[in-house]
Amino acid sequence: MDAQPGLGSSAVPLAVRMRPTRLDEVAGQRHLLGAGSPLVSLASDDAGRAPSAVSVILWGPPGTGKTTLAQAIARSSGRRFVELSAVTAGVKDVREVMERALADRDLYGTSTVLFLDEIHRFTKAQQDALLPGVENGWVILIAATTENPSFSVIAPLLSRSLLLTLETLSDDDLGLLVDRAVGDARGLAGSVVLDPAARDAIVRLASGDARRALTALEAAAQSATAEARVGVEGKGADGHPVITAEIVAAAVDRALLRYDRQGDEHYDVISAFIKSIRGSDPDAALHYLARMIEAGEDPRFIARRVIISAAEDIGMADPQALPIAVAAAQAVQLIGMPEGRIPLAEAVVYLATAPKSNAAYVGIDAAIADVRAGRLGRVPKPLRDAHYPGAKRLGHGKGYVYPHDEPVGVVEQQYLPDPLVGTEYYQPTERGHEREVSARLAKLRAITRGEPPVGATEE
Repeated sequence: MDAQPGLGSSAVPLAVRMRPTRLDEVAGQRHLLGAGSPLVSLASDDAGRAPSAVSVILWGPPGTGKTTLAQAIARSSGRRFVELSAVTAGVKDVREVMERALADRDLYGTSTVLFLDEIHRFTKAQQDALLPGVENGWVILIAATTENPSFSVIAPLLSRSLLLTLETLSDDDLGLLVDRAVGDARGLAGSVVLDPAARDAIVRLASGDARRALTALEAAAQSATAEARVGVEGKGADGHPVITAEIVAAAVDRALLRYDRQGDEHYDVISAFIKSIRGSDPDAALHYLARMIEAGEDPRFIARRVIISAAEDIGMADPQALPIAVAAAQAVQLIGMPEGRIPLAEAVVYLATAPKSNAAYVGIDAAIADVRAGRLGRVPKPLRDAHYPGAKRLGHGKGYVYPHDEPVGVVEQQYLPDPLVGTEYYQPTERGHEREVSARLAKLRAITRGEPPVGATEE
């Protein structure tokens, strides 16, 4: 007996069934799929030219098509495709793939595409095992990572590969994928009707992640079909179950949020989030944090904004704010979501309730403005490097006073270039820790500039 096509016809998840088999079926990533691009060349099976054999590293957020691109390339080019996950594979597995690839090349003239998912989880030794095969062309490596390869991939492997950055999918790209999955024989085969409001909800909740969009669609389709059978929800004009926005919300266990990661709402919410921290309102800050988390915003993006806020809005008024913000970002990287919401919330509450100062931020911008305007001047001779041959003959380092030789560790000495003598970029406030810094800085400036001690009166 044949299985009913569409919904429930396969135990394979919808996101896997709908994975494109050719590059021209891939949604999004147009900047990587133009004519003559490295990925298109890799996928080419044109017998009139030598196939491309360059290895690539695909860097991008989850659900942007890294695995899809790798499989489409292998299928389109007729190459043998091997997939390994850095979570489970070891050096032995890599070497076995290399040996088989070398044998296939020499005996049958078949090249191998090795897709290595989550390469950032590989140790240095494991990545080193890839080098002979990549360098000698035994395999074409397509590695995927959600982490910055500059920090997670060894330099020799980076230098032998092209680094390609994938972008989150636009709402239009996601809408195309959802529509295709509803009607395609590999997907739901027209077994359900998708209400426009439900379609918009799925796209919003997916937040640029194709896998998440298709998973939400599949869950909503199953709920709609089950409810139609028992008469809870109606059917469309063609008799098929209708997926409504309410069914989507219930199926994915999320409130429907008006939050477009690429539109005004995205910028409005992050703006309100930062301004609530700056305005010392922890309740509002937590509200906007929750909205971003529930809408599927990249937690790393949130963590970066928290770090910036700590440096820009709290600064020296509470020097612990920045380490706490950085620690929260590292915690998110280590433990992921949803647990990552806890250190994020802790950092947000700390920043919102901390004393505020933007003096360091204003100071560096003022200094940069002077540099760009040409207010530079030569480095004073006592401060110049005197360690190379001939430097002392030029007077470099002459007259430098070593602060540690003085009892208070501070000496009268000119540090700024001549045109900037007396300039004060850093103007501490009287808030929080900066109150103490302000008093100390006044004494330091008095000593270094040879001015009368703070509080002293002329007779």
